[in-house]
Amino acid sequence: MPDGWRIGSVGEIIEIHDSKRIPLSGAERAKMEKKTYPYYGAAALMDYVDDYIFDGKYLLLGEDGTVVDEAGYPILQYVWGQFWVNNHAHILTGKLGFNVESLYMLFKQTPVKAIVTGAVQPKISQTNLRSIQVVIPPPKLLTDYNSQIEPLFALLRTNEETNKSLTALRDTLLPKLMSGELDVSNIQL
Repeated sequence: MPDGWRIGSVGEIIEIHDSKRIPLSGAERAKMEKKTYPYYGAAALMDYVDDYIFDGKYLLLGEDGTVVDEAGYPILQYVWGQFWVNNHAHILTGKLGFNVESLYMLFKQTPVKAIVTGAVQPKISQTNLRSIQVVIPPPKLLTDYNSQIEPLFALLRTNEETNKSLTALRDTLLPKLMSGELDVSNIQL
């Protein structure tokens, strides 16, 4: 192994924010009036709710249910902004120089099938997650890596927000165009 590199555990490089999770039933979500904030489950966006419990950038890693893909890698969601997470996803941030983006890249290359338990309902416990062995680079190299990938993730976030805005605009305009409420016949292109 190169100088300054070492074998460590995932537990050394992650903060787990699971204690902040508050599950909401489908009935509770249905009663909400203004559904503004994303509500994430183990593997995907499930709904929108009228409040949030997280604000910032986080990595969601499936805890139970759908926790690994066909190749044995974890189900990950890179999320940002204000949102709610149910109790089926681990909520992670990094430490020791790892940010959310470098954690995402690390977990994308780290098979976890061996730590999944549960015959009926697959599960990745906090204990098993923390125990995964990983290679930890020197701090300077990790800082340099983070500075290379952060702009790419910033672009990803910007593109995703633009797509959401364009989708909302389409969903507003298209029914008005189809119904004739908006007339575009006199527009010169």
